Amino acid sequence: MSKIIVMTASVLLALAVGIGAFGAHGLKTHLSTEMLTTYKTGVEYHFYHALGLLLIGVLAYAVPSLQLKWPAIFLFAGIVLFSGSLYVLAITGIKWLGAITPLGGLSFIAGWVMLFVAVWKNA
Repeated sequence: MSKIIVMTASVLLALAVGIGAFGAHGLKTHLSTEMLTTYKTGVEYHFYHALGLLLIGVLAYAVPSLQLKWPAIFLFAGIVLFSGSLYVLAITGIKWLGAITPLGGLSFIAGWVMLFVAVWKNA
């Protein structure tokens, strides 16, 4: 499981760099300041939580536990829901996508809480 988590985190981090560069160079002249800020927020949270996912993968090598699978799944889901909805919202202007974003935020919170519980149970 740890290998899959680290590999997934690596792909997500590479995507964050590419998506961030696309926003900075390709969208700068096409989006309003507000939508560019929305896009950048998606990139920031994408990076933070992909790094968190990498941390979980490294931790899974040190302390093999099936409990670490769930925090990883929830952080991944959070990136897709939170950052993904912000990317699409910024590019398309489809406002109802903003209703999906909080589900991603809840996934992030759940993932971090599950990480706490997994480490606490193994300590």
